[in-house]
Amino acid sequence: MRGNKLSNILFIKNKNGFSLIEMMIVVAILGIIILGLVTFFTGGTMSWVTGQHQLEAQRNARLSMDQMVREIREANYIVNSSISNSVDFHTPFHGDISYSLSGDDLKRGSNTVITNVLTLDFSYFDNSDIEIDTFPLSIEDAAKISKVHIDFQVDVDNDGSPDITLNTDINLRNYGL
Repeated sequence: MRGNKLSNILFIKNKNGFSLIEMMIVVAILGIIILGLVTFFTGGTMSWVTGQHQLEAQRNARLSMDQMVREIREANYIVNSSISNSVDFHTPFHGDISYSLSGDDLKRGSNTVITNVLTLDFSYFDNSDIEIDTFPLSIEDAAKISKVHIDFQVDVDNDGSPDITLNTDINLRNYGL
């Protein structure tokens, strides 16, 4: 009997629990904490995804520029180009090649090399570093070209401003041969 009274006393003391208001306050505080954590991690994930897209676009732009540089450097001569955002040239290994801007696509012949290109400008210079800027190029002017300068801008996020800007000078390796 004595053990029964002791258990009744313990049972009565343990009847004090959490009230409904206390539980609602705890749930509200936990909800605010979880909402903050979800917002933080979502923002971090979005930044990471955006960074990955920009890295991929930068890598593609550099690869495109490297391909153009490599092929133009091997050119025997520049063929008559009629506009400043295209170049036509002849190489001993690949024959006639052309790069041009079509809409927002950089094309090598009819194949798209990279998209979202804002600007692509080619400038031509003779062996005295004097720019040849008459378009269409005459056969005499085209034969004098020893250096090509490329300005290349890519807009990754389509906001109208360039995210990647590349430019380079290319000396024709086979100039005068």
